[in-house]
Amino acid sequence: MSSHISNERPAFDRVITDIADYALGYEVKSDLAYETAAYCLIDTLGCGLEALEYPACTKLLGPIVPGTVVPHGTRVPGTNFQLDPVQAAFNIGAMIRWLDYNDTWLAAEWGHPSDNLGGILAVADWLSRVDAAEGRPALTMRQVLTAMIKAHEIQGCIALENSFNKVGLDHVVLVKVASTAVVCGLLGLTREQTLNAISLAWVDGQSLRTYRHAPNTGSRKSWAAGDATSRAVRLALMAKSGEMGYPAVLSTRTWGFYDVSFNGQEFKFQRPYGSYVMENVLFKISFPAEFHSQTAVEAAMTLRGQLDAKGKTTDDIRKITIRTHEACLRIIDKKGPLSNPADRDHCIQYMIAIPLIFGRLTAGDYEDKVAGDPRIDALRAKVECVEEPQFTRDYHDPEKRSIANGLRVELNDGSVLEETVEYPIGHKRRRKDGMPLLVEKFKRNLARGFASEQQERILDVSLDLAKLERMAVSEYVDMYVV
Repeated sequence: MSSHISNERPAFDRVITDIADYALGYEVKSDLAYETAAYCLIDTLGCGLEALEYPACTKLLGPIVPGTVVPHGTRVPGTNFQLDPVQAAFNIGAMIRWLDYNDTWLAAEWGHPSDNLGGILAVADWLSRVDAAEGRPALTMRQVLTAMIKAHEIQGCIALENSFNKVGLDHVVLVKVASTAVVCGLLGLTREQTLNAISLAWVDGQSLRTYRHAPNTGSRKSWAAGDATSRAVRLALMAKSGEMGYPAVLSTRTWGFYDVSFNGQEFKFQRPYGSYVMENVLFKISFPAEFHSQTAVEAAMTLRGQLDAKGKTTDDIRKITIRTHEACLRIIDKKGPLSNPADRDHCIQYMIAIPLIFGRLTAGDYEDKVAGDPRIDALRAKVECVEEPQFTRDYHDPEKRSIANGLRVELNDGSVLEETVEYPIGHKRRRKDGMPLLVEKFKRNLARGFASEQQERILDVSLDLAKLERMAVSEYVDMYVV
């Protein structure tokens, strides 16, 4: 005999109402968050400009129907595309994530909160152009920075205690949820519409992590976030048109997200939403490498110098031991053949072999031309990864949030070289050293596609927070048009 199932419409899950109320009502007062968001903006856009040098990325960009130009549409930086905000969000999102070089957040779940800029900038630029055309004040870059801070916070706070990767889901689910919430704010949706939109993001089928792991690692990991932030814009626009939501999408027994996709567990939270994530976000400054390897690559660069000083090369290495944290072992400890660039930039053995052999690690080093050097696989075969429990504890410690790696290189003559790096150059504890280098990284990326005069106009605004915040979004984006 079947039991009675109530059809009474439930209230929205608390997780959803908390996100909506934060996205629509929270006033960001942290000067540090806005300062960091401005750095995040230029670094993220710079990563997108560098990605335009790779045909594997550019072949996915542009309108769905070639030649389409949308009146008052979003301009895609570094291109001449003018697109609807949904497709523009995909374009911008794919560009900025393509080379795995934008910011990172590491916790129970890892991810890249600046991926949300795809949806934020697409919608803000479109609205700014429409407002200007209709005689209304255009949205400003201050509003973009505020949306960035809030998207970082939503994605990052959920990630602190909830591991989606352990149930096989990709972290871009959090990009979709965070982008949906803040895009609703930019679009001026009501609280009810915003709740509906966020619930739609959770009820979607979520991406599997299949494309990030052996034996299936592939290029989808480079456009998955663009897809997620684009979907967020689509859902927000549907909610604005009056599409209904699903209040208990997380908690409903059997059919809800918790039971279907999260092993029946409810989300846990370490802290309320504020501006913590943007203030503590990690920047990839020196190397386009999966973040759990950043300190290992930094250590490898130091050891390369020590090899040179001893008159040695990688041919003189007998064994390499990497002491690392558990998350690194789970994601990027990879043996066997590597079939494509996406495979290589998620292999810690590959990412330390390149600097030890060549004294560098660039995006081009993941391409087939470099990967064909037989010395790389020969050196990879000599590498062993082991967990250092203290590194794992410090990785999860909210007061430290370190990403430590230690390299021990044993040479054929019996001598040993060792180097440990606890905090990468992009860590909050190394901001003083890191931010000048981040600006130099941005300058290099601007020089890839813009004449010197255009570069100077962009830098003049981008490095002056007060000037940046006052500028209309469309005016700022226009500076990046080719």
